[in-house]
Amino acid sequence: MLVNNTYRDPELKKILDEQVGKPFSIRERIKLGGIGSPKLNITEASIEINNLLILDNNLNSCNIELRPKGILVGFGVRLETYLLVIPFYKLTIYKGKAEEYSIYKDNYFIKFYAKSTDTSIHKYIKKIIRYKADNGPTNVEDL
Repeated sequence: MLVNNTYRDPELKKILDEQVGKPFSIRERIKLGGIGSPKLNITEASIEINNLLILDNNLNSCNIELRPKGILVGFGVRLETYLLVIPFYKLTIYKGKAEEYSIYKDNYFIKFYAKSTDTSIHKYIKKIIRYKADNGPTNVEDL
């Protein structure tokens, strides 16, 4: 689900909490070693996301926030903030070319650049994969 998160909306907050869980507490954030990604430079995106990104002449970048039941991929266009909401059971991560990762959810995708020297990006992606494996749903009933 792609949503505009520019303004505070209690209904949207409720939907986000249902889809990917409430934000981690400070204690859990410290225990996990942080829940946010470094700045990620977008190289390619699905048509819906790309149509938003071309409205802006800035360098296209995004960040990822880890939540208990999924991730939020956030990016800005002009003065607005958009979120791609991805629950773990819909999340697929690929490492494509030598220096590119792809994050997929249904018909949405974002590809971003990660040099081999950008160890913080590689560590963060491994953290997401490990957290998904340890805490993601194992049965259909868990959804």
